[in-house]
Amino acid sequence: MRKFGLIGFPLGHSFSQPYFQKKFQREGITDCLYENFPLPDIGLLPGLLLREPQLEGLNVTIPHKEKVISILDFRDPVVESVGACNCLLIRDGKCQGYNTDVTGFETSLKRRWHPAHAPALILGTGGAAKAVAFVLGRMGISYHFVSRNPGPGVMTYADLTEETIRKYRLIINASPAGMYPRLDSYPPLAYGALSGEYFLFDLVYNPAETIFLQKGREQGCVIQNGAEMLQIQAEESWSIWNRR
Repeated sequence: MRKFGLIGFPLGHSFSQPYFQKKFQREGITDCLYENFPLPDIGLLPGLLLREPQLEGLNVTIPHKEKVISILDFRDPVVESVGACNCLLIRDGKCQGYNTDVTGFETSLKRRWHPAHAPALILGTGGAAKAVAFVLGRMGISYHFVSRNPGPGVMTYADLTEETIRKYRLIINASPAGMYPRLDSYPPLAYGALSGEYFLFDLVYNPAETIFLQKGREQGCVIQNGAEMLQIQAEESWSIWNRR
């Protein structure tokens, strides 16, 4: 029996396990299992691989997308460039690292993006935000990171006045704000400055419409959640795991 799974902590919000279970049923794949492996510390990964020798691949989620890089035996060039990894291919006990968030986000973004949706604000500075920045750079879209904490080249939410917001027509939430179970949380923006000229993309997929997206919709913005992105990155992971 081939085995795959997801590592991260906590995993109560996981999209991956039900997605792959349904995929296996739908496509008549009977020799594969997909399980959640909650790991509070990435240092526990080698022990997991010893306990689960049948593992051929893992998805990686919060908070391990950056820290897992230090224990990889091979890093795909995209992982090297992004500084984050969300997909592991396991061969002979060795971990190869890939980033399927890049493919998922880029493909999903391009379906509704217009050149007028620029420049961009990236809300968050973690592994997902780094994948977003890589894609925007590849598309030639200038951007600024936004965080609750100040840092080199990073705006804070206090910096985002209505005047500042009017300069950025693409706003991407790459933070956990609004993700289940914290349904009442959302990035503190001057939402009243938004209009139909804006594109709000939320990497959160549960709930389908976060308060961030709801406020954007009320202002007439183009909105997009992270569900399609996750489906694309999941299928990309599956392709990587089945390479021969």
